[in-house]
Amino acid sequence: MAARLRELYQTKVVPTLTKEFSYKNTMAVPRIEKISINIGLGEATQNGKLMDGAVAELGQIAGQKPIVTKATKSISQFKLREGQAIGCMVTLRGDRMYEFFDRLVNVALPRVRDFRGVSSKSFDGRGNYTLGIKDQLIFPEIDYAKVDKTKGMNISITTTAETDAEGLALLRHMGMPFRQ
Repeated sequence: MAARLRELYQTKVVPTLTKEFSYKNTMAVPRIEKISINIGLGEATQNGKLMDGAVAELGQIAGQKPIVTKATKSISQFKLREGQAIGCMVTLRGDRMYEFFDRLVNVALPRVRDFRGVSSKSFDGRGNYTLGIKDQLIFPEIDYAKVDKTKGMNISITTTAETDAEGLALLRHMGMPFRQ
């Protein structure tokens, strides 16, 4: 079964963007390439158990097993040694990516307290969008009782758009709730 948002992209978003930016070829229309979710845990240097919880929660949210990221350099002020686990990340592509984006836009973001939309200023100049989330409890997959510490995460949406305007139009048509 194809993801619901993939069908929306092919039936509604591609024709709309083709008209809006007057693309000659349908392959020139920007699309979402991948979504990377990253949890950085600086406190894992003191408490190793935090890492297991973060990996399990990110696995539940993303639907695939995350990679544990390790420090590349030793920094004595942060009590950090080279090779020590300091975070975890997962990269989603294909149907999993569309399903995660669907859940993020329609279920998780509306559960944020005092939510008025996400900022349209978080583009990087090449049409990619990054979003910071302060706690993981907005995802319905996370069981509130099992959480020992709230962890924030960065969600980066990589698109094939050339400019920020194209990336913004793509994400807006895909249903991302931007602030007016």
